Amino acid sequence: MREDRVVTGDVPLLASKLAVPPAPAVSVRRTGLLGLLDSGAAGPVTVVVGPAGWGKTTLLGAWARERDGGPPGWLSVDAGDRADRFWAYVRSALDVADPPAGSGMADEPVRLADALTRRPEPVTLVVDDFHLLTDPDALAGVDLLLRHAGQRLRLVVGTRREPALPLHRFRLADELTEIRAADLSFEPAEAAELLAGHGITLPAVLVDDLHDRTEGWPAGLRLAADALKGHPEPAGLVDGFTGDHPVIAGYLADEVLAGLPADLREVLRRGCVADRITGELVEALTGRPDGERLLAELERRTGLIRAVGGRPPAWRCHRMLGELLRAELRRRDPGEAADLHRRAAAWHAERARPAEAMRHALAARDGAGAVGILTGHWPELLPYVPAGPLADPVPAPSDSAVRAEPELALAYALDRLGDDPATAENWLRIADEPGRRLTGGRRDRFGVLAAAVHLASAQTGGDDGAVRSAASRLLALVEPYGDGRERAAAQAALGAARLTAGDLDGAQAVLVDGLADAEAAGPDRAVLACGSRLALIRAVRGELLAAERIARQVLALPRCQDPVRPPDCAYAHLALAVVAAERGRPDEAEGEIAAAVPGGDPQLAALVDLVRAELCHDRGDLLGSYQVLRAGRAALSGRPTARFVALWFAVVEADLRTAHGDVDTARAVLRPLIDRARAARPPNRAAPVPADGPPALPAPVAVALARTHLRAGDPRAAARLLPAWEDGRPGDRIAVRLDAGLLEALTASRLGDRRRATRVLELVLALAEPEGFRRVFVRYGPPVRDLLAAHLDSGTAYWPLVNELIAATGERLSGPAPAAAPPGPAPGEELTERELTVLRYLQSILSNVEIAAEMSLSVNTVKTHVRNIYRKLDATRRREAVRRARELRLL
Repeated sequence: MREDRVVTGDVPLLASKLAVPPAPAVSVRRTGLLGLLDSGAAGPVTVVVGPAGWGKTTLLGAWARERDGGPPGWLSVDAGDRADRFWAYVRSALDVADPPAGSGMADEPVRLADALTRRPEPVTLVVDDFHLLTDPDALAGVDLLLRHAGQRLRLVVGTRREPALPLHRFRLADELTEIRAADLSFEPAEAAELLAGHGITLPAVLVDDLHDRTEGWPAGLRLAADALKGHPEPAGLVDGFTGDHPVIAGYLADEVLAGLPADLREVLRRGCVADRITGELVEALTGRPDGERLLAELERRTGLIRAVGGRPPAWRCHRMLGELLRAELRRRDPGEAADLHRRAAAWHAERARPAEAMRHALAARDGAGAVGILTGHWPELLPYVPAGPLADPVPAPSDSAVRAEPELALAYALDRLGDDPATAENWLRIADEPGRRLTGGRRDRFGVLAAAVHLASAQTGGDDGAVRSAASRLLALVEPYGDGRERAAAQAALGAARLTAGDLDGAQAVLVDGLADAEAAGPDRAVLACGSRLALIRAVRGELLAAERIARQVLALPRCQDPVRPPDCAYAHLALAVVAAERGRPDEAEGEIAAAVPGGDPQLAALVDLVRAELCHDRGDLLGSYQVLRAGRAALSGRPTARFVALWFAVVEADLRTAHGDVDTARAVLRPLIDRARAARPPNRAAPVPADGPPALPAPVAVALARTHLRAGDPRAAARLLPAWEDGRPGDRIAVRLDAGLLEALTASRLGDRRRATRVLELVLALAEPEGFRRVFVRYGPPVRDLLAAHLDSGTAYWPLVNELIAATGERLSGPAPAAAPPGPAPGEELTERELTVLRYLQSILSNVEIAAEMSLSVNTVKTHVRNIYRKLDATRRREAVRRARELRLL
């Protein structure tokens, strides 16, 4: 059967290459991607890059058929298309008249560009399978056409790998739209829609499982749908639908592996034993010197090797491709697979990555190597973070091996915690009996290892009580003879458990000792675990300088530079977010919050939401703050919650309600905390309990409740509730003390006691200045701004800070800004630059002699400037001149 042909000049063309491909029988409408193509086609270049089977042609075809204004020009490239044929097809696709007789193909891009510039509207061209266009002349011509078509060409490219075009030029000019394999991946809901289109209905859990196995790969999902049709046991098929399933294996072999050169296939074959692989690891596994280049080439050519970031860069293999490669490796040479795992174990051990090293040693059946890693490096394995599944399954040790070396069962138990906790617990029990038969120092050492694995098990299970108990037991075992590294690991676990329980004092005491031991022993996991949590405690308590110093030291550790970072790093980022927020730097705080990824730590997630809610409040986004707060509370629902976290949630919500003017609801939010405090009072206490709440309220609750009274216009009631704040106890939160002090100054001012307001405000400034607190002042907006402005007139030792705070409260008010008073008449003469400088000093309590010393001027010169300022501002004394300057916006 002969295809229809189109004749352009002397070149016969296949009409099928110029036609939009028909839609598949079952398709899923990718609304987001279609919109992205619409917006991309408004610019010069759009590229859709993905390996075989990622639905590039299906997506482009759907967009071409639905596009407003009719389908674009379409061209499907075939292998072997050379420049002459390619340009003939382009001319036909763009409906441009044939070139004059005798013209050469070398001039064709120029003639096309000239023709396009004469068109009134841009024209769109889709070139599918662009990776098959390899003729250098054709590629150079496309570049020329894009540069000289006068913005009249919109090129949309579908390709399996990065097109050989100068995309960097368009990327830098923000004229490039890119859709990659990650964008083409199906979401779980789209996978369910695709299956339903094939008449297949699966439980949501099976759809999610299939989606995870395929990583959203459209071809894999379509092949699964075909296999599931009429299958009697869909759950069994999904469970066995791996990369070595015949339909998947055949597709990958033909479409991905067949076109690779031998050196790249060798890298894949050997590198598949690792879940994440770097250039150096490739070199250790293959003996080649150019591992990073080869991995980058594999990513470019297949799209199924993806960069995961980090320094040095790392890559991972698509799950199904990795499964196929490992199955082939096991079938061809099981001994080679074990050798590769041993090489990987040695490589990870040399780089202080004991968890990865132990897993590879176990996979290689190198029991002695695995036990050596566990015995020598167990402190670096705590706190235990369950790893993802190893590329190869880890074979269980034999009974005889465990009897001879019960430590091997402990290693296997630790390895199984992430994937199969029940099996891990069973191996712990299996190790117990032969472990008890050990003697001497080896028995003591086994006891420490078993305690460490029990602690890891408790950490994985999330039982805070069990974690505290296991950590205390481990600390008791290592304290008599363990080195600093081992003590620090136990202290880190105990401190983390106490922090989770809300015991900030106990956590801080243990973490301080743990950090000292860890730093003395050398950088290891305990430095990160102790330091990150200690930084957060310091930040929450307002020790901002210490918190920032510790957090930055922690984040400089190599583990926090790794693309797959331990959750401990998130505590350090959260500490820096608190520091930045308290210092009035919300943008910096938002950046740190974005980096504080909580992983599976629910309490850390709650703390992140609390800080995020407060940042929304600072921006004036009260609704957004409440939504974040509600989501954080929902995530903690049904989980044990530290008392200070629950209290913090209530106080933040009460402050939100107060800022919104809903003081009754704010008090209702605080009521459970007030009732709890009342119930905790000794029953024989003679003093009556005030109706507004007991005087022994927790300080944050008392301050929040006082704020509701001040907002309701009752400063006397607010003053009665305020806690003592001037002489803080160790552990008191400085931010809460500052809040209480500011409220005391505001209530005194409202009650007409200006002298007391001035004295209190000076004490607040003295407390805030050393650590750099700014936010607590700025959040109050105009009331505190007015108080600070009056304080300048009264004289202060902190006039630069007060000046800065006045400017900050003017820029960022917590509520709607009041209408500004109209400025007074302008002065008759403008102040000179030097006079303006002197005027700024007049806000302070410095004398003329001190101002002269600050400015390196004579006293007489300063006096002359002051007289000129008084004359120009129509003032007779310093305070009047400063007031007048503020009215004129000179200060």
